[in-house]
Amino acid sequence: MKLTHHEQTPIPEHVFAQYIRIIGKGKKGSRPLTQAEAYEAMRLILADEVQPVQLGAFLMLMRVKEESPEELAGFVLAARESAKLSADHTLVDLDWSSYAGKRRHLPWFLLSALLLADKGINVFMHGAGGHTAGRLYTQDMLKYLSISAAHSVTEAKQQLKDHHFSYLSLEHFCPKLHEIIELRPLLGLRSPVHTLVRLINPFNAAHSIQGIFHPGYRPVHQEAAALLQQPHAAVLKGEGGETERNPDIDCLVQSVHNGELSDENWPAIFKRRHVKDEEMDPKQLGLIWQGQHQDEYAEQSILGTAAIALKLLGKAHTQEEAYQLATTYWLSRDKQKFA
Repeated sequence: MKLTHHEQTPIPEHVFAQYIRIIGKGKKGSRPLTQAEAYEAMRLILADEVQPVQLGAFLMLMRVKEESPEELAGFVLAARESAKLSADHTLVDLDWSSYAGKRRHLPWFLLSALLLADKGINVFMHGAGGHTAGRLYTQDMLKYLSISAAHSVTEAKQQLKDHHFSYLSLEHFCPKLHEIIELRPLLGLRSPVHTLVRLINPFNAAHSIQGIFHPGYRPVHQEAAALLQQPHAAVLKGEGGETERNPDIDCLVQSVHNGELSDENWPAIFKRRHVKDEEMDPKQLGLIWQGQHQDEYAEQSILGTAAIALKLLGKAHTQEEAYQLATTYWLSRDKQKFA
């Protein structure tokens, strides 16, 4: 016998629908996800167990409301589990995320990271490129320094052992997250994935440094790092959203050290502001390193960024000591590299 309209079996609710409802039920009915709920939501996403329309709705609802530290921590835990990396915390001294791309100045922070590597500090950099037009992404800049990006976790480990530096794109250790980042042109907005990847720390390094663009995200990253029990982490509003100190302005660094949160202001190095680069020629990266070109903004950006990293690493106890050590590193660098 044929069922009438009222007798038809209702379609069961998709398991992911509850997470969309929690954050999307209006001003009075919605609430943030708990860390456990955020973990499960991201686990389902990374396991390809959600429909495209659900993913789009979830990402944009999260974008509008902005992630809480608990949500961010839950997302990161799910991403780390999905990546299935055999984390070796002794392999990497400093985890360095690079996802924003540069549009006003060259990526001077890359030379800061390489300066640390030149002195035997193992720096692992991870990022993604191409998701926003008009920006220079780290993975595309490496060739101007005769550096090859790694194409696998195994290759990254070998590069770290051989050169104390490696860059690995997100697509090679968590392809699903990379796929979601690539939705930026389709959605017109960045998503929570752009935030969580900065905290993913694939090799479980004891020290992690991140740059953000919007100052409001700085304490969220700081508190999420504490929830993730990251031993040492620093987050700053970096030039263009990258982990790069702008020497023209004060720089507030918000850190976590063994569960304790702290804020520290690094004052501007210059009293006057520099104009943005008229032309961003990546060849300048190698010329600056080799000492064949002088640029006071670039040099102080390199030194200032390196100083923050050195203090985070415990190589210096004060800002003055950190800056002096960065300067010593710079003056004694191997200028024959990156030709």
